[in-house]
Amino acid sequence: MAVRRRAVLGGMLAGAAALATSGCLADTYATTTAGTPTPAPKADKKPARITVVATGDVLLHERLWTTAKRDGSDGQWDFAPLMRGVQPLVQKADLAIAHLETPLAPLGGPYHGYPLFQGPPQIATALKRTGYDLCTTASNHSFDGGAAGVDRTLATLDKVGLAHTGTARSRAEAEQITIVDVGGVKVASLSFTFGFNGLPYPNGETWRAGKISTKTIKLTAQEARDRGADLVLVSCHWGTEYSNELDDQQRAVGPQLLADSNIDLVIGHHAHVVQPMQEIDGKWIAYGHGNLVAAHREPGSTKAEGLLTRFTFTRDGDRWRTEAEYAPLLMTDTLPVRVLDVRRELAKDDSVAAKSRLELAERRTTETVTALGATPKML
Repeated sequence: MAVRRRAVLGGMLAGAAALATSGCLADTYATTTAGTPTPAPKADKKPARITVVATGDVLLHERLWTTAKRDGSDGQWDFAPLMRGVQPLVQKADLAIAHLETPLAPLGGPYHGYPLFQGPPQIATALKRTGYDLCTTASNHSFDGGAAGVDRTLATLDKVGLAHTGTARSRAEAEQITIVDVGGVKVASLSFTFGFNGLPYPNGETWRAGKISTKTIKLTAQEARDRGADLVLVSCHWGTEYSNELDDQQRAVGPQLLADSNIDLVIGHHAHVVQPMQEIDGKWIAYGHGNLVAAHREPGSTKAEGLLTRFTFTRDGDRWRTEAEYAPLLMTDTLPVRVLDVRRELAKDDSVAAKSRLELAERRTTETVTALGATPKML
């Protein structure tokens, strides 16, 4: 497992970009597992190489609550076994990013599934235990729990030591950029969504979450650079649900973002199925990662298939070269639900999934990932 050193640096924004992004805290700190700020270690020299892992939507349907109950003990819910299949890849990354699509409820509930989600907060502890460092939170469900849902979700992430970006509890927080110090490399993470399912901004507070706007994202990326970011990663909640093909917004906005010299990577989610990856002038877009965890109850469909991507950034003078890799994932349906690393499961004699189903997930995911001519390596 890689040794990781992380700190979050807050920076103030100005103008339109200030209303479009959110971060963590204003002072430099390294996050402990208890969420207690401690002084960040200083790196003597910046490393020549770091890895970033990204996965898809964390969507807590009721069937996953049942799984967490079964996996827990002494009445405590435990979501970590659900994600154990991806833990080796997540923990090896220098920076691991999850997309927490829905707000979290208070401990003990009430919990709600579709259409207005408020999920069990124990998922935050499980994400941390799995090895994730940061959650993006801007999505079409950001306002399902109103302002209280936003506030509670971010407080829960703070408590377990997960950095976050995409939604905000205050205007001051919205004027910050989340910059994570990965062993001396400052990585900015920005998060935006196509909309909020018709829900209004809570109390008219338009700073609560950022909507996708090429101009605003570019302004925010420039501000991240001005605040010292070495790499800028943009997460976009976009696309047409259950479609492997790109929609008009993705086709228009994605290449425009990568054409900006301040943006190094675009990470997509929302469609709940895998979408293509694309390489443009040495930089990458992963348009849609499908789900990390969900329970659509269609075990034979593409809704049960997901994507984990790993990007290796190697310093080349004043520039970074990027290598992309991917791992097909599969969500089981029979209780207890599990997310599986398909290639790892195919190498086992006792997988909980049928070999034919694993092979189908691998084939379909590869066909989709490479549909635009990209040739990332399979992990």
